Amino acid sequence: MKKVLVLGGGPDAEREVSLNSAAGVAEALRSSGRWEVIAKTIDRITLSELKALPGDVIFPVLHGAFGEGGPMQDLMEQDGRPYVGCRPAAARLAMDKMASKLAAARAGIPTAEACVLNVKDDACPLPLPVVVKPVHDGSSVGLHIVKDAATWARVRKTVAEDVASKPGRVYMIERFVAGKELTVGMIDGKPLPIIHIAPADGPYDYEAKYTRNDTQYHIDPALPTGVSDTVKGYAKKLFDMIGARHVSRVDFLLEPSGQSWLLEINTMPGFTSHSLVPKAAKHTGIEMPELCARLAEMAARDHAAKR
Repeated sequence: MKKVLVLGGGPDAEREVSLNSAAGVAEALRSSGRWEVIAKTIDRITLSELKALPGDVIFPVLHGAFGEGGPMQDLMEQDGRPYVGCRPAAARLAMDKMASKLAAARAGIPTAEACVLNVKDDACPLPLPVVVKPVHDGSSVGLHIVKDAATWARVRKTVAEDVASKPGRVYMIERFVAGKELTVGMIDGKPLPIIHIAPADGPYDYEAKYTRNDTQYHIDPALPTGVSDTVKGYAKKLFDMIGARHVSRVDFLLEPSGQSWLLEINTMPGFTSHSLVPKAAKHTGIEMPELCARLAEMAARDHAAKR
């Protein structure tokens, strides 16, 4: 039986989410009966440390700029074994929210106006309300919704302090879109059923995603005519354009008018009890053990094809 190396942790802000996701993947792979599982918790790993870890296929269940956004993918390319998820160039493009929005715009996918936040400028460059968030983080880490001038002043100060304490961290400002949050999981280039995410109160932030149990998830919801096909088409177009592979999740906001707006693409989505890709896959009859086993097999397949 082939061995799969499941990696969790990492040095990024989403470390705890990664640990939970990695535990879920490891358990699922064991339950599949198709893989021998070696589960390891890592921090900022080096190439020699990675090479020393056993396994025929690497399943990096890592979220954030290092583990999901390119540097870890560089190491896995140099390591030479098959691995689940994007190659380095696609990983970097997807992790950078501004770059992925520009890619979407080139592909004709509607996405709200946005710009990089200059913490030295007191004024907000876009009309309020806006959303302020880090360019290279996920899980709604550092997300702020700004609806008035007083909140802008407070958020700008908070962000400036965060940037000063974390060299290299960059925030962006995006026009606030009021509407339903929709997500489309992608498995091997094919869209899963849409999920409508309905938080009990406020935005779908970190707490709503991981610590509270009052968020409702409506799988394959009733949507205005044509919206489902349009959103799934946009998700596939972006997945293909950035060169993603194996698994991703593409998030949108849907206005009451029926206009959809791209939020972002995640190339290693969560695999926790709250996570959306496993929920959507289960709706099609693919349980978590089968899903994770298939992803490991996709990595082996693509590696063999490349060779």
